Amino acid sequence: MSILVDQHTRLLVQGITGREGLFHATAMQAYGTNIVAGTTPGKGGQTVLETVPVFDTVAQAVRATGADTTVIYVPAPGAPDAILEAVDAGIGTIFCITEHIPVLDMLKVVAEVHAKGARLIGPNCPGATSPGKAKVGIIPGSIHKPGHVGLVSRSGTLTYEVVQALTDAGIGQSTCVGIGGDPIAGTSFTDVLQLFKDDPDTHAIVLMGEIGGGAEEAAAAYRAEHLPNVPMVAFIAGRTAPPGRRMGHAGAIISGSGGTAEGKIAALQAAGIRVADSPSQIPALLREAGLRAD
Repeated sequence: MSILVDQHTRLLVQGITGREGLFHATAMQAYGTNIVAGTTPGKGGQTVLETVPVFDTVAQAVRATGADTTVIYVPAPGAPDAILEAVDAGIGTIFCITEHIPVLDMLKVVAEVHAKGARLIGPNCPGATSPGKAKVGIIPGSIHKPGHVGLVSRSGTLTYEVVQALTDAGIGQSTCVGIGGDPIAGTSFTDVLQLFKDDPDTHAIVLMGEIGGGAEEAAAAYRAEHLPNVPMVAFIAGRTAPPGRRMGHAGAIISGSGGTAEGKIAALQAAGIRVADSPSQIPALLREAGLRAD
């Protein structure tokens, strides 16, 4: 099994005729992802990637193709409405790759998504890959190896680095999920840990966190209560960041005494999670924590 995406996913690409949308749709299709439709207002009736129909609206695409998952490559000014359009059309899983969406816009959008019972991953996220089954978003497909380690990360770049390190060490992945680094996100570490908990093919977990917010501390508490026997390794980026200065992601900022790397590391270690000093240590720490061979 896997979480969020697999060979049965029926994917819609919002913004498919744009430069970024078409580029990544091509890569997703080449990986084997089942892209059933795309949307760009005003360009309905076209066909891209030889077989993928383009519609003007998400509702039209869902009615015609049965799309159940979408990935959004719409620029920031239109992305909040693109998310809401997908929710209103009945899409259950929404990945928003778009960055620079205003926080106040996302407060309203995330509340609406949750109220409708849908799941939003992002915004400002790299997507998710279930190796050998499907990839949705911008994570390079070539770095993956099918296996039993679930990975969840706030950082796209660190996701790629750790996946490559795992693959190079012969450790395969069940699903790799980037939840995004914005302060208002649709899916948290804890949400993904719960999905991994219910996935029989995920035998160990890697969590890639960073300074700012309290998501890592919440994940540590969840692990202590619900996943005490699952091998788990973490890494926290931003150990040398000065207080009050945003580092990379909009959510990566230390405010007062909260959100520090030291506090997060202490919480994770108290929950029995091994914390790496560098991403390259993660494969060895997983094996030390009891990961079974693939």
